[in-house]
Amino acid sequence: MSPTERPRIEGDRELEILAATLEVLGDVGYDRLTMDAVAARAKASKATLYRRWTNKLSLVIDALHHSKGPAHVPDTGTLRGDLMELVCGMGGLADPETVATFASVLTAIARDADFAEAFRTEVVGPKVAASQQIWERARQRGEVRGDADLSLFEPALAGIVLHRVFVMGEQPTPDLITRVIDQIILPAATRQPAPSH
Repeated sequence: MSPTERPRIEGDRELEILAATLEVLGDVGYDRLTMDAVAARAKASKATLYRRWTNKLSLVIDALHHSKGPAHVPDTGTLRGDLMELVCGMGGLADPETVATFASVLTAIARDADFAEAFRTEVVGPKVAASQQIWERARQRGEVRGDADLSLFEPALAGIVLHRVFVMGEQPTPDLITRVIDQIILPAATRQPAPSH
C-alpha cells in the first residue's frame, strides 16, 4: 500500500465509530466534539479515525448521513400514506433520536458555514429529494391541485412540526404529525387558492 492510500475502516467497526460520534454529538454538541472524545467513546485510536475521516466535519457528516441508512422513498399510492411513512417512520420526525440529533446540530448550522453546507448537501439533500419525489408523484396522480407550488409544500410539514417541537416544546408524536398532515398540509395542497386582491 502506498503512503497516500488510506485503508478503509469497514463493516461493524465503522458503524461503531459512527454510533459513538452521534453519542458524543448528542452529549456535547458539534462545537465541543473532538476526534479524541469520539476515539475514546469508540475505544479506538485517533489514528484509526484519521485513516478514514480527515477531520470532525467529515466524521460528523458521515455519521449523520448513515445514522438512518439509505434514503427510502415510500410509495403507498397516496400522498397521505407516503407522508405518514416518510415522516413517522424510522429516521422521521416522530423518531426521538432523530429530533435530538437535529437539536444538537442547530447551533453548528448557524455558526459554522462549512458544517451548514455539508449538512444541507449530505444529510438534508437526500431527504428533500425523497420528499420531492413524493409530491411530484402526488401531482401526477392528480392528488395535488395543478397550480400548487411544490417548493413551498415540500418543506412545510417538517417546518410546522419542528416549530412545534423546538419553539412550543411539544413532542413530535405520530398523532401531532397526523393532525398537521390532515388539517393543514392536505387541505392546503388540494383546495383552490384564496383569490388574490
